[in-house]
Amino acid sequence: MTRLTGNALRVTVFIGENDTWHHKPLYSEIVHRAHAAGLAGASVFRGIEGFGASSMIHTSRLLSLSEDLPVAIVIVDTEDRVRAFLPQLDELVGEGLVILDDCEVIRYVGRDDSPGKTDMKGKKSL
Repeated sequence: MTRLTGNALRVTVFIGENDTWHHKPLYSEIVHRAHAAGLAGASVFRGIEGFGASSMIHTSRLLSLSEDLPVAIVIVDTEDRVRAFLPQLDELVGEGLVILDDCEVIRYVGRDDSPGKTDMKGKKSL
């Protein structure tokens, strides 16, 4: 399990949900590559409205414009590991925005599947 506390780097990738890489969703390719690279975690968030460099507004409120909604992929890990992953993002992201932010990890805890352990809600795992 990856341990991560203290100073870290967050990379956020903004793309469209219809962006693809070899006929697969681009956001999925980014998440799977981040996983394969051993990064601490990645999450995909679907926006309900937004615009980018094209200045075209995409929104879920109007049926005719509900295609290609904005998607943000957020990845957090140590600076060295994130920077080592950036060449893959450079390869994958043809259109979009990639930003880096310094951040501080306060708590990063995964599930413990050990017998008899309880989770945060008091549920016993098998």
